[in-house]
Amino acid sequence: MEYRTLGRTGVNVSSLVLGTDNFMDPSPPAECERILLKALDAGINMVDTGDVYADGEGERIIGKILKESGRRDQVIIGTKVDHGQRRPGFTLEEYNPELGPNQHGHTRLNIIRACENSLKRLGTDYIDLYQLHRQSPNIPMDEILRALDDLVTQGKVRYIGCSTHPAWAVVESILMSEMKNYVRFVSEQPPYNLLDRRIENELVPVCEKYGVGLITWAPMAMGVLAGRYTDANKFPEGSRAALRGGFYADRVTKRGIEVGIEFTKIANELGLSPAQLAILWCKDQPGITAPLIGPRTVEQLEPLLPIMDMKLTDETRKACDALVPPGSTVANFHNTADWMIGKIADV
Repeated sequence: MEYRTLGRTGVNVSSLVLGTDNFMDPSPPAECERILLKALDAGINMVDTGDVYADGEGERIIGKILKESGRRDQVIIGTKVDHGQRRPGFTLEEYNPELGPNQHGHTRLNIIRACENSLKRLGTDYIDLYQLHRQSPNIPMDEILRALDDLVTQGKVRYIGCSTHPAWAVVESILMSEMKNYVRFVSEQPPYNLLDRRIENELVPVCEKYGVGLITWAPMAMGVLAGRYTDANKFPEGSRAALRGGFYADRVTKRGIEVGIEFTKIANELGLSPAQLAILWCKDQPGITAPLIGPRTVEQLEPLLPIMDMKLTDETRKACDALVPPGSTVANFHNTADWMIGKIADV
C-alpha cells in the first residue's frame, strides 16, 4: 500500500481517493455504505464529497456511515463549498428564489455558512480538507482566504484547497497567503485523464513548484477510456452522459471514443481492464498525488483497489503518449470552467 504526502503538509493520503459524486445519486444508502467501508478496509484513507452532491445528501450519508462504524478518525474528509457563480446584474429568477441571492458563492458570508451546514450534515466537529468548488473570479481572493483562515483558526477546518482553478489563480492565492499570513491552499482538484491533458502545460508545474498536491477527477474520462461509449451521439443506458446530459454529454467526442478504442487494445495486451489502466496512468503521472475513483457499486470498486500496488511502466506511458500527446486534448473536461477558453474540435 502506497501513501503520498499531500502538498507541503505532513499528511499522508492513499494513492487513490474515494470520490462520492454517485453517493445518493444514484447509489442508494446501503450501497454507499458497502463502497465506503470496502474502500477503508482496502487502505483508502481519504473521501471526497461536496455540499452540492445529491443536494447535501452525499455528505449526510458519509457522516452517518462513519459515525455508525466508529471510523471517523481513520478518514480524511474532503468536502467543497459550491461556487454558484454570480454574473454582474443577475436577477434572482436566474437562481433558486427560495434560497435568496447570497446562498451560494465564495463570499465570506456564504463560505462560513456553507461550512457550518457541511459540519452538521457530516456530523463531525471538523473538516480535514475544505475546498473551493470551481473559481469565483468576481470575489476578491483576500476575502475568500480570510474567511477560510478564520475557519482554520476556529478549528472547524484543518486544511484548505481548491478545485478546477487556473494556474494563475493558484499562484495568486499563494502570494496572497504569503503577503497577509493567511492559511494557504495545500491542494488543487482538476479534471485529468488521457483525453484532456491540458493541466500538464501550466497547472502541474505550478503545483510542483509551490508544493500544492493534485487530487484529480475523471481519470476514466467519464467511462470513455473504459470503452463504455461507441457513438458520440448515442449514449448507453445508465451512463453519466445519458443520465445527466448537458456538459456531461458534451465531454463525449468522436475523437475521444476513437482514442478509447485504441487505449482498450493497450490495456488488453497488459492483461488489465481499460478502467484499471486509465486510473493507473493517472496515478503515476508526474506531480499527481492521487486520482479520484467514483464507483456506483462495490462491484465496480473491487477491481480498482489493486491499482494502488501497481506501477506504470515507461513503455506503457509512451504508448499512451502516442495516442494523445502530453499537454494536448481530444475532449473538453474543463467545460464547467469559464476560464478555459476554446472548443474541442470533434475530429
